[in-house]
Amino acid sequence: MSAVFLDFGSVTRGDMDCTALEQTISPWRYYNETDADQVAERINDAEVVVCNKFSLNQEIIASARRLKLICIAATGYNNIDLVTAAERNVPVCNVRGYATPSVVQHVFMLMLNLSCNFEEYRQLVKNGQWQASNHFCPLDYSIQELSGKVLGIIGYGELGKAVSEIAKVFGMQVLIAEHKDKSVRPGRMAFDEVFRQADFITLHCPLLKETRNLISRRELNLMKSSAYLINTARGAVVNEADLLDSLSAGQIAGAGLDVLQKEPPANDNPLLQYQQPNLIITPHVAWASKESRQRLLNQIADNIRNFYHNKPFNQIMDAVTKKADEH
Repeated sequence: MSAVFLDFGSVTRGDMDCTALEQTISPWRYYNETDADQVAERINDAEVVVCNKFSLNQEIIASARRLKLICIAATGYNNIDLVTAAERNVPVCNVRGYATPSVVQHVFMLMLNLSCNFEEYRQLVKNGQWQASNHFCPLDYSIQELSGKVLGIIGYGELGKAVSEIAKVFGMQVLIAEHKDKSVRPGRMAFDEVFRQADFITLHCPLLKETRNLISRRELNLMKSSAYLINTARGAVVNEADLLDSLSAGQIAGAGLDVLQKEPPANDNPLLQYQQPNLIITPHVAWASKESRQRLLNQIADNIRNFYHNKPFNQIMDAVTKKADEH
């Protein structure tokens, strides 16, 4: 039995413990990255293939003669041809819930940095303005408390619920948005009304046909001019051009983004060219705490072990059925 990890460099810089993986199957081959013309050779003899963002299409899956299991080193599975895998009777599994603490703290890091003008105050110290101040405490930039503010949550799965719990500790009022244009369930608020009332909007929905460009000019125009948008979900949930227009025009107070539509982004991405301090962009690292990445590898090991012992594992059953029905 053998296993291969096609893009191991996407989850480690040499700081991960692979003991759990090594105990499930042997031998392992780890590749920091894999080009399309290398994949067929690398998975030819593998029973288990692990990948993060690398795409396994129909041709690749069909050519892997010994393939028994595909493990995605992530929660999303849009990079795998699930229909072909099902036709080949090759289960596909993912990892779930591993990054919740990491993502949640990143959400609040973005919110706190924006509401406290953290970077601007750091620069006051770096450039000597504090040292030259007539007062012990320069008050050059606004500082706002999270306590008492209204947080609107779009997407109320595990991440949305975890963010909600921390928000309450900060003393925030939490509004849970109903799906767009859907009847409002108990405990939720109409989608548009959340945008009108919230001081912060945080996104935790998957990227689907229904959620692509979910946040565009219309939604941004509903927001208060003092409100902030936080996106640690998927870049394409937000229309980047419309967001840039809203920031430039002062229609919203600011935004904190950990994801963009194309990753890595091009140097000429207009959002990267925007230099005002009311936009913070981090490079898709909300999930990437050391603890989170270790949980990811350990959960992959659990999936493999349970697969070989005929125990339940994180198989993407519903997705396989849905994709097959669409065809």
